[in-house]
Amino acid sequence: MARRVTISDVAKLAGVSHQTVSRVINNKAEVSPETREKVLAIIERTGYRPSGLARGLATSRTATIGMVVPDISNPFFSDLAKGIENTAHDRGYSVFLCNTNENPQRELDALYSLEQKQVDGVILGGLRQQGPELLKALEHFSAVVLVNRIIENHPFPAVMNNDRRGAKEAVQHLIQLGRARIGMLLGPDFSYSGVCRQLGYADALSQARLSFEESWQVHCPPTVPGGADAATQLLAQHPRLDALFCYNDLVAVGAIQACKALGRRVPDDVAIIGFDDIYLASLVTPSLSTCRIPRSEMGEQAISLLLKQIDGEQLPAPVISMTPELILRESAPAID
Repeated sequence: MARRVTISDVAKLAGVSHQTVSRVINNKAEVSPETREKVLAIIERTGYRPSGLARGLATSRTATIGMVVPDISNPFFSDLAKGIENTAHDRGYSVFLCNTNENPQRELDALYSLEQKQVDGVILGGLRQQGPELLKALEHFSAVVLVNRIIENHPFPAVMNNDRRGAKEAVQHLIQLGRARIGMLLGPDFSYSGVCRQLGYADALSQARLSFEESWQVHCPPTVPGGADAATQLLAQHPRLDALFCYNDLVAVGAIQACKALGRRVPDDVAIIGFDDIYLASLVTPSLSTCRIPRSEMGEQAISLLLKQIDGEQLPAPVISMTPELILRESAPAID
């Protein structure tokens, strides 16, 4: 096996000190252009790669960040992670991705694992954990950014989708279609986004002076099977429901499947709107109306906020809010 090239090898070939090579690697100013060019040429020719451990000891950084998501198989979180990883890579950072399978305890386990890895900061997407245990775990990180979650009285920087506004616009469209008995598939009962979307649902019903019926709402796992089971249950109990607003697109696709199994036509008998606008939304039959979230852009904004914290820069705003866009397809079509 070939011996690994060391900083000593580079210094010897360039005829400079270890310190000079280190300054070139870390882009310090105290090196002449000629020396810098010479050292960089030798680094490229020899294939030298700085030791992450050694660099970490010198800079108190590891050039790594952690990301915690509840379900990486959900396209919302995979697109979010892609936006984060692309920007992190461009800035010389590696990302440790932790998937928790919607389990609040696994979120805590992931945070303690990332602490042991000495990551420079963490991004938390769609947190399910609540309470003092979460705050205790976050105390160990000098840089934290939340996505679609705000923790009251603890102003962590956050990138938020305006879920309440998006939900209100979606339900208003259902009302404009003439639907007056609108149920909601709420998603997980510990989802911050779910709470905000439920508030938007209530806002639209209240403004239209329609009933807000607790029995027309049901929590469910944020998956296709979860949506199918919840829609089957809700439509069996309340067969006169003529529309469903769904926590996310996966739940909405499950609702479409349930309607087909029950012989309920979409949108004629039951109009359906989801949330997120994942790739599947335009492929199902009927195609799914939904609220589009700029997921990759949210990831890019989140990593930008995190890196500014790591670099000690002032943040442009503690909370960045993104605006969803209502996308109308066959399951709740545009009004002619």
